[in-house]
Amino acid sequence: MAKSLPLRNEIDRKYKWKVEDIYENWSKWQTDYDDVKKKIERFEKYKGKLNDEKALLECLYLRDELGEKLGKLFTFTSLKRDEDTSNSTHQTYYQKGETLYSQAMTAISFIVPEILSLGKSKIEKLLEQEPKLQFYSFYLENILRLEPHTLSMEEEKLLSLSQELNNGPASVFGMFNNADIKFPTINDENGQKVELSHGRYVKFLMSKDRRVRQEAFEAMYSTYDKFKNTLAANYGTRIKGDIFYAKARKYNNSLEAELYPDNIPTEVYYNVVDTINKHLKSLHRYVALKKKMLKLEKLHMYDVYTPLASNFSMEIPYEEAKKIVLKGCEKLGEEYIGIMDKGLEEGWIDVYENKGKRSGAYSSGSYGTKPYILLNYDDTLNSTFTLAHELGHSIHSYLSQKNQPFTYSRYNIFAAEVASTVNEALLNDYLMETTTDKEKRFYIINQYLEAIRGTVFRQAMFAEFELKAHELVEEGNPITADALQNLWINLNEKYFGHDAVIDEPISMEWARIPHFYRSYYVFKYVTGFSAATSIAEDILSNKPQAKENYLAFLKGGGSDYAMNLLKKAGVDMTKPDPIEKTIAVFDRLMDELEELMS
Repeated sequence: MAKSLPLRNEIDRKYKWKVEDIYENWSKWQTDYDDVKKKIERFEKYKGKLNDEKALLECLYLRDELGEKLGKLFTFTSLKRDEDTSNSTHQTYYQKGETLYSQAMTAISFIVPEILSLGKSKIEKLLEQEPKLQFYSFYLENILRLEPHTLSMEEEKLLSLSQELNNGPASVFGMFNNADIKFPTINDENGQKVELSHGRYVKFLMSKDRRVRQEAFEAMYSTYDKFKNTLAANYGTRIKGDIFYAKARKYNNSLEAELYPDNIPTEVYYNVVDTINKHLKSLHRYVALKKKMLKLEKLHMYDVYTPLASNFSMEIPYEEAKKIVLKGCEKLGEEYIGIMDKGLEEGWIDVYENKGKRSGAYSSGSYGTKPYILLNYDDTLNSTFTLAHELGHSIHSYLSQKNQPFTYSRYNIFAAEVASTVNEALLNDYLMETTTDKEKRFYIINQYLEAIRGTVFRQAMFAEFELKAHELVEEGNPITADALQNLWINLNEKYFGHDAVIDEPISMEWARIPHFYRSYYVFKYVTGFSAATSIAEDILSNKPQAKENYLAFLKGGGSDYAMNLLKKAGVDMTKPDPIEKTIAVFDRLMDELEELMS
C-alpha cells in the first residue's frame, strides 16, 4: 500500500504555527474586515485636498492605519489557505481578502498621483508648514522620484482596478500546483509504492538508488508535460501583464519597470547574468567533479542533486536541527539568538508536510503579527539549512518591525535574501568547525557546494530565463510551450556544460517554478547570497563593527533604499566583487573536496 501524506489534523499541535494569535476565529477576522471597509470609504473626502498640509497628514495617517490592519487580514487568510489548499472555506476567505486588498489599493490610488501633481516645491512648503509631515519625508521623496512613471488619478485608478486580474495567472498556477495536480506513485528504495509529492521529490532526487531518482524525475515532468500548453499560456499571460504595465507607465521595458520602484538600476540585473556567465567554468568543473566522484559514465539531470557522499547521510530530526541552528548563529550575539529561540518555541513555524499544504518554504507576516514560517521539514541537512534560512527572514522582519514604525518597517525585497543567507553561511561555518570526521566533513562541504550551485548558479539561470522569455514577447514573438521548452533546454546546456546529459523531460522544469509568477525576483537570491557571503566573512573574521553594522542593517527596515542600507553594512552591489567572492568560495570548497578524496 502506498504511503499517503498525513491529514492536517493528524499533525502534532506543537509543530503547527499559531495563526490563532492573529485572529481566534473568522468572526474576529470579519470584525476587522468590516472596519477596513469603513476606512476605505473615508479616503473619498481627501481627494483633491492633499495640497493642504493638515489634510495630507491625516490622509497618510489613515493610509498607515488601513495598511496595518489590512496586512493582518491578508496574512491570516494567506496562512490559512496555505496550511491546507484543499479547504474550500479557507479559499473563500482568501479570495474575499484578495478582493478587499484590491478595493483598498483602488481607494488609495489617488494619493501618489495627487502628491506628484503638487510638485517638489509645494511638498517642501507643506513640510515647513506642518512639522509632523517630516516623518514622511523619505516616503514623499521616493514618490517624487517616480514622477516620470506615474499617471493621472483616473489612469492610476484603472491600473489599480486591473491588479486583481493581473494576479490571475499566479492564482491559477497556485491552485493547479498545490491542489489540483496529481502525481503518480513510484517505487522507493525498498520497492514500496510511494505517492510522489512536491516535498518528496527533492528527497527522491537525493536517493542513493539511481532507479528511484530517474523514476521520480520522469514521473514529475511527464505529469507537467500533460498540461504544457495550458501552463505556457498561463505564464505567457503573466509576461504580457508585466509588459502592459511597463508600457502604461512609460518604462523602457518590463525589467526596468520592476526594478525602478526599488531604486535598483537594471545594470545590477545584467551584472548578475553577465558575471555568472563569465564564471560558468566553475560550475562545469563541479559537474565534471560530481560525474567523476559518482563514477558515472554519463551524468543525467536526475543525478544533479545526488550527494557526493553516497555512502553517508545525516538524518537530523527537527528538535536537533533547532539546537544546531541556534549554535550556528551564536556569533551574531545574545539579542539575535534570543529572538531566534523565541521564534523556535512560540508558534512561528509550521513544520511538517500534510495533505494539501503549500509546497516549499517561506517566511510571512505583517506588522503586529508573528513573522510566520512555512516549512515542509523532512529530517535532512538541507531542511536544517532551510530552517536557518527562513529564520533569517523572520528575524529580519522582527527587528525591522520592532525598530521602525509601520511606514518604514517593510524592507526592500532586494535586501530580503541577505539575512537568510548570512544564517546559512554561519551555520555552514559552525558545522565545519565542529567536526573532524572526514566523511561528515565531506558531506557538509557537498551540502554547501549544492547551496551555491542552487542559489547562485541555478537562480542566475532562472533569471536569464525570465529575461529572455520577457524579451521574446517584447520583440513580438508568441509564447508557446515549444518556445519555453527550447529556451530551457538551451540554458541548461550552457550552464551544465558537456559533462551533463540534458534529458528531454527537464524541458518542463520551468513549468513548476512558482517564483516565475513574481517577476524578476529570483536574481535577488544571487545578489542576496553574494552580499551575505561578504557580511558573513566579515563577522567570522571578527572585523570591527561587522556584527553591529549587520544588525543595524536588519533594524533599518525600509528607512532607506536597500542599496544604501547594504553599503552601510559593507557591501556594494553595483560591483561584481560580491558575486566573484562567492564563486571563489565555491572554487575553494571544490579544492578541499578533492583533497579529502585524495
